[in-house]
Amino acid sequence: MVKLTIDDREVEVPEHTTILEAAASAGIVIPTLCYLKDLNEIGACRVCVVEVEGIDQLVASCNNYVLDGMVVRTNSPKVRAARKTNVEFILSQHDSECTSCVRSGNCSLQTLANDLGISSLPYEKHLSHDAWDQSFPLIRNNDKCIKCLRCIQVCEKVQSTGVWDITNRASHACVNVKSGLDISATDCALCGQCITHCPTGALRERDDTDRVFDALADPDKICVVQIAPAVRAAWGEPFGLTHEQATVKRLVSALRPMGFDYIFDTDFSADLTIMEEASEFLERVGAASKDDSIRFPMFTSCCPGWVRFIKSHHPELLDQVSTSKSPQQMFGAILKSYYAELLGVDPHRIFSVSIMPCLAKKSECALPNMNDACGDPDVDVVLTVREVDRMIRAEHVDVASLEESEFDMPLGVGTGAGVIFGATGGVMEAALRSAYHFITGDEPDPDAFSDVRGLDGWKEATFDLAGTTLHVAVASGLGNAERLIQALESGEVSYDFVEIMACPGGCAGGGGQPIHDGQELAGERGDVLWGLDKVSDLRLSYQNPSIVACYDEYLEKPLSAKAERLLHTDQHAWLMPDEEGK
Repeated sequence: MVKLTIDDREVEVPEHTTILEAAASAGIVIPTLCYLKDLNEIGACRVCVVEVEGIDQLVASCNNYVLDGMVVRTNSPKVRAARKTNVEFILSQHDSECTSCVRSGNCSLQTLANDLGISSLPYEKHLSHDAWDQSFPLIRNNDKCIKCLRCIQVCEKVQSTGVWDITNRASHACVNVKSGLDISATDCALCGQCITHCPTGALRERDDTDRVFDALADPDKICVVQIAPAVRAAWGEPFGLTHEQATVKRLVSALRPMGFDYIFDTDFSADLTIMEEASEFLERVGAASKDDSIRFPMFTSCCPGWVRFIKSHHPELLDQVSTSKSPQQMFGAILKSYYAELLGVDPHRIFSVSIMPCLAKKSECALPNMNDACGDPDVDVVLTVREVDRMIRAEHVDVASLEESEFDMPLGVGTGAGVIFGATGGVMEAALRSAYHFITGDEPDPDAFSDVRGLDGWKEATFDLAGTTLHVAVASGLGNAERLIQALESGEVSYDFVEIMACPGGCAGGGGQPIHDGQELAGERGDVLWGLDKVSDLRLSYQNPSIVACYDEYLEKPLSAKAERLLHTDQHAWLMPDEEGK
């Protein structure tokens, strides 16, 4: 233990504790900007500087350890003056048009400048005005970049993708796409973790809200929206609602006044995904006994960020990825076929919107092979949770005063198995619940496969399915996926079935979720989803009456010819940039 004095308070902490952490343990707040614990502790912004007795220069508190007898002042006149000057320098290279920034009111730099009383800027502005492909789902505005390097660290250390890097030198140095490429020419997985870890508005999703507002105003369009499982755990955060208040049924009430004709639950198509993917897995297991060319594990396919990653980084494994579409795309295909027939309408009139915790879904819905229902895109527009929250604000909806309302039927019915798709391990658990029933004919204990739960980045479990030993694994975060794949290819591990989600913690921690700087909320949001599953009347996908009706009336059975056409896809049918020209 080390004893020191911080702002005249005696503090005792373990050795190898940073000054920043020691101050926090005593309830003393030192502002930070670039700092992310265990990820970005480089002291680049110089906002967290403190004065240490006996040392002439100020030191960064985020990466300097405490020493016995140290005397620290966190807000002396010298510190305040330096901190203010440092932020003024940062602002001299920052586009401060806060009123037109998506992060206004949720920006660490804006908050810090206000806290420091900066009301005018003494230095001349220098902005880079770099060009960017505005059609790409991920938008970068380098005029808002503060060179904190968080995006570089997250992309490299957590996601093993390495899209970003420092470019140019000296005063011209900036963060941009590695090797000077256009973003559309990279192997970006579109996980969006760079966005959720950016302290300013330098990174954001492409805003598609105007397309949706235009469609809602078009009397010839039938506007339908689906709400993904993980959305219900996060949408109310920017409005200050508790998880108990921010129910998915209250979100339905918030969307009604906008003019959506039908509001459905993606839990329905999550259950549909389980029916198809579990059947596909069992079919593969059965075929493997006669065909030794069939390779395992089979990987889940419901995360488009993961599919983008494996196509770029491990194309040799692509044939082991399930052919089942994601729940979003299954829903779109069913909407513009089965449901259009139920309504008796031309499917070309349907404008299909999805609310997702994800950026990669924006790319997925635009793939050339995601148009199986009627030739139009099965999903027309994807909105992140942040976008739909902005739409709610634009409509001046007082969400706290709303009563709950129900989804429309029949595509508004979902099970607990569908809800847990939004948490890491949820897809695997939901699939195993149904696979057990398909094999044995018995109804499983829904919690029998709970060993795949938890926030560990790489989890393993073994289950007995009617005498067959099944080895499964779950990984979230592409860095963990990369480690798992390397272990598979080296022969260190062997699995039958693997679930991978691009974002740490799964969709609950998705790149399209509300941003809380410095906080990782995937675990808390995931707990909400597991809790909803626990209290669901239906917890097994095959019990969903709307799923039963869909097969009876339209699809016939899982893996039928019609199901294969509408609900499955060829993962080779589109190319990542690094595949083109090969």
